[in-house]
Amino acid sequence: MEQPSLKNIEETKKNFTLANKKLSSVKSEINTLVYGQNLVIEQILISILSEGHALIVGLPGLAKTRIVRFLSIILGFETKRVQFTPDLMPADILGSEILEEDTKSGKDFRFIEGPIFSQLLLADEINRASPRTQSALLQAMQEKKVTITGNNYELPKPFHVLATQNPIDQEGTYPLPEAQLDRFLMNIKISYPDLNAERKILNLSNEKSDTLPKNILSSKELLHIQSFIKDMPVGESVVQYILNIIKHSRPETSEIKSVKENILWGPSPRASLALMTTCRAKAFLENRYSPSIFDVQSLIKPILSHRLKLNISAKAENLSVEEILDDVIANIKN
Repeated sequence: MEQPSLKNIEETKKNFTLANKKLSSVKSEINTLVYGQNLVIEQILISILSEGHALIVGLPGLAKTRIVRFLSIILGFETKRVQFTPDLMPADILGSEILEEDTKSGKDFRFIEGPIFSQLLLADEINRASPRTQSALLQAMQEKKVTITGNNYELPKPFHVLATQNPIDQEGTYPLPEAQLDRFLMNIKISYPDLNAERKILNLSNEKSDTLPKNILSSKELLHIQSFIKDMPVGESVVQYILNIIKHSRPETSEIKSVKENILWGPSPRASLALMTTCRAKAFLENRYSPSIFDVQSLIKPILSHRLKLNISAKAENLSVEEILDDVIANIKN
């Protein structure tokens, strides 16, 4: 195998440094306008850098939509927002064909694009729409295209879905289908900011309530960075650790008692790929040339928490998936 030349290595290091500086500027810009949610912002960035989609779960008023809207400006996305409601139909998202009368050729069908034809789709309160409407996103999220009346329509590049969700136990919400949950790269939990951050938020309401962030990246630059991250090397020890985590998260193959007794089904191979791509992105964000096992550990919960299904007895005992994953992490050696 041909070894890279010294010139190529230096060029790669230079590109790595430039890209990393750009992303540092992205984080600095968003953090000047959103306080107390550094981990949430980092996880959303990791999801985007990994070419994935993210589900952001939290109570109303915790800046879920604000974070997504500001990031879309900073990253230079063409963004469209859909407010999910119980009466929303699949055609309201995907688009539809209409019959037009033309004096030259008679009647003809014309496709009207829906809001999904954007680089970033903000699916606000996604669990307020019916499962039928939620499922309209399945093909787009996986294949980056939609099929309408037998015709395929490619989506723009890059294409990301960032969905916000209120907790399932609120009135008027519908659980997301498992097939759609699996298409979200990360399940990001957002909680209350600490008191210092909340004090800054109060001050911000007086000083910069209408301030918008600056654009830092272009779509072309983001695609280049995503491609760069794909080529980052991953050590064999990290790969083996990912395989062990996935193996012991499945009740059929796990040797961990809490998994075998409480999990109905575990993560698919898509979860293994998700851990691999996101640990690369995390290392890149932290200015490192390759990921470590600690990167994987920090991403296990956002990657796997929506991909494990508790059985009835576990629900009756009020166990959480996060508690099971803590047990998995504790039992798997580095």
